[in-house]
Amino acid sequence: MEIKDRIKDVRTTIGLSQVKFAERIAVAASFISEVESGVRDVNERAIRLIIAEYNVSEDWLRAGVGSMFNDDVTASVSEAMGMFKSLDQTFQDGALKILAVLTEMNVIKKSLPT
Repeated sequence: MEIKDRIKDVRTTIGLSQVKFAERIAVAASFISEVESGVRDVNERAIRLIIAEYNVSEDWLRAGVGSMFNDDVTASVSEAMGMFKSLDQTFQDGALKILAVLTEMNVIKKSLPT
């Protein structure tokens, strides 16, 4: 498995479209599409952003060694994805909207002076 495949695995495991995945790491959706399809190589900046934003294990992302996520979130992510996948589409859409609002609030909070 190549890094392009592992990037797609991260994205699909957390249940994001290419557009939403790209937005959270501040790259174009077309960049993610091209990386996943093998048209373009992923750059160091994108690798670092994926690791930081999605708490992905660097060893796993780069070389396929170990677990996809850093240990502290693996169980939580798996549990959350299981719950999400069990929801009807309408509720999935609502949950994503709620998460988007929470994410925006978190970004604002981080930007405030301490």
